[in-house]
Amino acid sequence: MWLCVRASSSSEFFWGAQSGIMRDVVTRLLAIALAFSAAALPMWAQSADFEPARLANGKPDFNGIWQALNTANYDIERHMARPAMMLRDGPHGPLPAAPVLRLGAVGAVPGGMGVVEGGKIPYKPEAATRREENRAHWIERDPEVKCYLPGVPRATYMPFPFQIFQNEASVFIAYEFAGAVREVYMQDVGPAETDAWMGQSVGRWEGDTLVVEVTGLSDQTWFDRSGTHHSNQLRVTERYTLSSPYHIQYEAEISDPEVFTRPWKISMPLYRRVEKDARLMDFKCVEFVEELLFGEYRRRPLER
Repeated sequence: MWLCVRASSSSEFFWGAQSGIMRDVVTRLLAIALAFSAAALPMWAQSADFEPARLANGKPDFNGIWQALNTANYDIERHMARPAMMLRDGPHGPLPAAPVLRLGAVGAVPGGMGVVEGGKIPYKPEAATRREENRAHWIERDPEVKCYLPGVPRATYMPFPFQIFQNEASVFIAYEFAGAVREVYMQDVGPAETDAWMGQSVGRWEGDTLVVEVTGLSDQTWFDRSGTHHSNQLRVTERYTLSSPYHIQYEAEISDPEVFTRPWKISMPLYRRVEKDARLMDFKCVEFVEELLFGEYRRRPLER
């Protein structure tokens, strides 16, 4: 409408009109942003009045099939998308390393906001150096590649569902990947007798939160595909809290004085699988990697 105004005042009118329009636009955008931010609040922050289903003993009922929906299995820290898990220097920036080049986009790493509270893992300097070495040799070192059991907490956020079986006296967790399982002892059974891939889990209740102390973990497990390692002094304190009929708020405090300068924590929502035929499928991958691990020992080895 400012085209009808005299030329001498057109500039002044234009900027005045534009300022009014911009104020209106900004006001509307702020209103929209506030609405979306409220909708985007974590489910557990919106569920102060939520009353979970309970077992006969009054404890929350965690029975069901659950799954994380994030990129933590690639890298638990915040990260940009990158061409591959293993990289090499290229003429204009990082490129996929030769062993993973033919994977193309399938072998790329999607970006993620990370699940580490505070953003960074507090590695000691020598441990941080080892992590970089692990990244450079990912395909040879990541235990997931060889179908070794994933350990805790990695089993929780791998791109596979898991199932919680619970009654008044016990909790049992079964994972689709590699057929891994954990029994959560609901009474103190003493220290773990030996290190194991899935460790020893001892649970207790703090109000409506299931707290699981995991010790006796093998130092061969990783937290993700980015070389994030630990020692056999690792202690994981998990916290499971139902925040709606369809969500668990999962937290895990990580402590390992051999590798980290201080304890740190990861957190994420877990989502209930609600399909009518939801179930754990068979993914016992040992047979899938037999050729990788033992094929060279054939009487007549196949081309590798």
